[in-house]
Formats: sequence, C-alpha cells, structure tokens
Amino acid sequence: MHELGLCTSIVEAVEQRAGERPVARVTVRVGWLHHVHPEDFEQSFQVAALGTVAEDAGAELVLLPVLARCRACGASIESDDVPMACPTCGAVDVALVGGDELVLESIEYRA
Repeated sequence: MHELGLCTSIVEAVEQRAGERPVARVTVRVGWLHHVHPEDFEQSFQVAALGTVAEDAGAELVLLPVLARCRACGASIESDDVPMACPTCGAVDVALVGGDELVLESIEYRA
C-alpha cells in the first residue's frame, strides 16, 4: 500500500506550508501512473495526518489521465494506461507527456 508513503509526504508538505494553522481540507492532483486508489488514499491520508495540523482534514484526490503524443502523426492520446500504439495511425512511437503528476494543489485552513 504505497498510498501511505505518498500521503506521509503530502502531510509533510502541508505542515511546512501551514505552520501552526489548522487545516480543514487539501486538494491533491495525482496522475494515473502513480496507481493511487481513492479509497486507500483517503484512509492513508487520515493515518498520516494523525497528530498534525491536518488531523481531521478532508483530502480531495483529483486523478489525472495518462497523456501521450504520437511522434509520427502528432495525435494527442488520453488514457488510463500507457498507450502501446497510437490509436489514430498505429505507430508505436508515442511520448508520454502527462500522467505522472503529483501536485499539492490547495490547502484550506480552518476558521
């Protein structure tokens, strides 16, 4: 369950930015290539946040698709897995251009 390690890193980043301010909610954007499962992410975030400024905070996970571009025809490809060939022209020369993102997008503080 790699989600716990991922969430521990996210909580550390939240703590650095939040200081002593209690956190109500965070939004995290994660690419499909990280293979994060939403249910495991939610539970792991709650465990990682125990005893921190993010304890009891909500965590919104935004999953981003795998993005690729065909080097042969220039077609853009969006998928939930690494494309083996271009669906437009059949070429196997595709470059990944997205899907491995990990971004702490926002932190919302408690009033």
